Amino acid sequence: MKILFALLKVIFPLSAMGGDYNHYYTDLPVPMTEVSAPVIPDNKVLLSDFGAEGDGLMMCTEAFEKAVSALTKQGGGHLIVPAGVWLTGPITLKDNIDLHVERNAIILFSPDKKDAAKIDAATGKPANRATPGISASKRKNISITGEGTIDGNGKWWRPVKRSKVSDSEWSQFKSMGGTVTADGQLWYPFGLKHFDDVADSPEEQERLRAHLIRLTDCENVLLQGVTVQNSPRFHIVPQRCKNVIIDGVTVRCPWNAQNGDAIDIGNSCNVLIVNNVIDAGDDGICMKGGAGAEGQKNGPCENILIMHNKVYHAHGGFVIGSEFSGGMKNIVVRHNTFSGTDTGLRFKSAIGRGGKTENIFIDHIYMNDIKDEAIVFETTYWDNHAGATKKEEQTERVFVPDITDIHISDIVCRGAKTGISAHGDKGMIHGITIRNATIFYTKTATDISEECDIKMENVVMKTF
Repeated sequence: MKILFALLKVIFPLSAMGGDYNHYYTDLPVPMTEVSAPVIPDNKVLLSDFGAEGDGLMMCTEAFEKAVSALTKQGGGHLIVPAGVWLTGPITLKDNIDLHVERNAIILFSPDKKDAAKIDAATGKPANRATPGISASKRKNISITGEGTIDGNGKWWRPVKRSKVSDSEWSQFKSMGGTVTADGQLWYPFGLKHFDDVADSPEEQERLRAHLIRLTDCENVLLQGVTVQNSPRFHIVPQRCKNVIIDGVTVRCPWNAQNGDAIDIGNSCNVLIVNNVIDAGDDGICMKGGAGAEGQKNGPCENILIMHNKVYHAHGGFVIGSEFSGGMKNIVVRHNTFSGTDTGLRFKSAIGRGGKTENIFIDHIYMNDIKDEAIVFETTYWDNHAGATKKEEQTERVFVPDITDIHISDIVCRGAKTGISAHGDKGMIHGITIRNATIFYTKTATDISEECDIKMENVVMKTF
């Protein structure tokens, strides 16, 4: 044990995690507050010291709770998860806690929905949504670090669209039990062979799906080095947070994972997203600002710097929307690679969920094998979730999208069905500049409505 803790002192030589991030903030087109890594006390505990076993069989929920509590009594510190498979229910982080997942360690969340569903005492039924795998609320100085894996076991939660899987995959899902809709187009993990349901219908249970890592109203947050995969819903969701760093994280799930967003930043400020690798089932790096009055009250996504990331499969490499009523302000996206995404740069919204974008600067983006558009603006977006039917367009013109003040430059894309697309009513998409871009398209160079104001300079479009 003494040798182990001596080694841990080498691993954690500084109380401040993550190092110096100031060098990312040079030569920016807008002034931006620099982030700083959280300061974690130099106390350390091992998860295995609290009765947990990494055999993939024992439930470790109580051990995680006891370990966090023990560190909290010391003022905080590092909770070390060593090599093994640690099966658990939800984990809640508190102030000054670093969850350190060592190489060859897997935190695996339970496939039994009862371990995450929140039961309302009055009704005896689950609340609106299950508890996220890892969560923190109104906390300061928290981090998740290491070279290990955090696996949400999402296949036990996610519905599956028949059109998105092969015959053999469809057979594998049905072999788990579950429920297929009457039209044969959708499978729900409801009525599974080995686990009980936590709702009265497939649709009700679908609404309980939770995010894998959700941090709400937190300050001084670091996610560094870990692999985050197979979430029941979105993977990493900081909501109304301040001073957030996501560095060197791998986010992955099946390409067809329903709502498998990788990183969704919601109404947060002072955020740095660097050196990450993403291969996801929905949006890659996405900025969200809430819909309607609630989103507006929570304020904008502001002072966000996104650099040196690689996005493989995703619905969009970098995305704003669809909901951003709180606004988007001072966002810089530069030196990123998108390879194999559905779209490259995607700006999506609709009446009722729109807001205003300000000071958005995007440059040096390198793309290839883009399925649809390299750059797309759309203000008629609708949420095509599992089982959804398209609603009539909202007629009351409130929270109208105002997509403007976006400056895109130095773009290279080899292979996209459409180069640049923009569709929206007059005044919704305007003040957009695109310059110094080379796009090789396979079907359409530009598809831009006359109501959209997009100025292009030195944009080269080529095809076969």
